[in-house]
Amino acid sequence: MIITHSVDGDILRVTLHRDLDVTNRAAVALALQTLVQAHHPMRVLVEVPLTEPSSATLSALVRTHRMCRNVGVDFALTGLGADAQRLLDESVS
Repeated sequence: MIITHSVDGDILRVTLHRDLDVTNRAAVALALQTLVQAHHPMRVLVEVPLTEPSSATLSALVRTHRMCRNVGVDFALTGLGADAQRLLDESVS
């Protein structure tokens, strides 16, 4: 399983268990979108156990971040290294 999730009140917690590649990036991004639409959280917290994720992983996270922003849901990440976090922030802006 690539992702798991739990709901804690208004927080949707998602754990990404491994790095993504081109074969699973779109499916994971769609799964994250479906979870947000199904649970209507106030905040999405994604745990990424990789300090330097692949470009496919970053792409899925950027897509999810933008989707959350568009529907008024806070989005937060844990586990990314500083360089990866900066790339993500720049991509979302």
